Amino acid sequence: MFHSGSEDSPHCIMATGHTQSTVEKVRRTPLELAAIATAAVPGLAPTATAFSPDDDADFDSALLLDPDGKRWRVRSPRHPEASTRLETEFMVLRAFTPAIRAELPFHVPTIAGTVRQGDLTTFVYTHLQGAMLSIEELSAGSPALAREIGTALAAVHDLPLTLVTNADLPSYSANEFRQRKLNELDQAATTGKIPATLLRRWEHALEDVALWRFNSSVVHGDLHEDNLMVQGDSVTALTGWTDLRIGDPADDFAWLVASNEASFVDAVLNSYTQARRETPDIHLLRRAALLAEFALAQYLVKALAAGHQSMTAEAESMLRTLADDIDEQARREEEAAQSAEDEAAELQAAELQGAGIPSSPKPPVTVVAIPDAGPTVTVATIAPAVESETPASGALDPSPEGTAAAPADDAKDEETKTGAEAGDSHGTGNADDTSTAAISVVKVTPLHTANRF
Repeated sequence: MFHSGSEDSPHCIMATGHTQSTVEKVRRTPLELAAIATAAVPGLAPTATAFSPDDDADFDSALLLDPDGKRWRVRSPRHPEASTRLETEFMVLRAFTPAIRAELPFHVPTIAGTVRQGDLTTFVYTHLQGAMLSIEELSAGSPALAREIGTALAAVHDLPLTLVTNADLPSYSANEFRQRKLNELDQAATTGKIPATLLRRWEHALEDVALWRFNSSVVHGDLHEDNLMVQGDSVTALTGWTDLRIGDPADDFAWLVASNEASFVDAVLNSYTQARRETPDIHLLRRAALLAEFALAQYLVKALAAGHQSMTAEAESMLRTLADDIDEQARREEEAAQSAEDEAAELQAAELQGAGIPSSPKPPVTVVAIPDAGPTVTVATIAPAVESETPASGALDPSPEGTAAAPADDAKDEETKTGAEAGDSHGTGNADDTSTAAISVVKVTPLHTANRF
């Protein structure tokens, strides 16, 4: 909603030469931005102002209305890095020649004027038709709107690479992009504020080389609902071209995946696939989901670098919530897998019972080593010391001499046989050994679902 600028005089324009920390602590109001815009665009006389959604950490933005009913947008950087991004966008928009603009299914902004204050440059744009909708409003929109978004994304990704290279903007191959994210992950890990669950999850995904096989293309780099202008079922304009580069097309899908509206994302992807000049890779949405999660870590690093306590606390809270959600999802999946395994076992038992086969499981068998029985003991016949003439009543007759040695010989043979068997039991090359010493037990830990991406 616009507010009249005639009720109060604009506040004084901020003095030049502010440091980054000072700029971050002071936020310009729409009235102050209107005053800056009059210096950037001679003859501009705003009659009403309104707040314009933007990246609060980097920019102050406002919408202006002039006496002719024409709308303007003001973006003022909050620190030098943000000012550099706006200057990059200025070069990008100049690279959009009339021929390129004519081929796009949407409009891009036109810069009407700039004004420099110290290290910061404020930009004024001619306002584009359409309105900014929330991600909930977009996902609840018609199928035609989803198709329009997909077509717009395809048009961005099919822009000529020379648009980026001629402007000397960043360009990354698939492997360079993956390595860049690994470096950013290392930087985020040094904060000590990233939950271990997320660090493992992201590291495993970034080390999966197959996931990162894609053809680099021109990407918007900062695409989200606030940079999408919509009118009815049409995408009228894309704004916020500060991070244009050559890189991973999944970058521009991260905000869509974060909506958690699967049907909406699928509709956009189908339209995108049909409109693209080349077929998108099969892992595009998986990488987009990873990038959507990883954006929270980048937000934390940015907040810490700026010394912004409220942003830091917000980032930590969102990271903890994400980690808890992932752990909970993993727990549910484990329970579902165990339940499916139990149902399969019950079904198998029922089938066996139907076939008349006992279904009771066999008791568990424990295999233990057989204890050493000790040395072999041989029992031989002991001859009497005095030979009796008459055996006692009921006693056995002594054996004749011809057969008396036979038991002793048999005993010796038995001793030899037993000794040989004992020697074999202590040998080292017996292939038939079934003791526990011949069994190798390997404990295999399954890859946790949460660690797969």
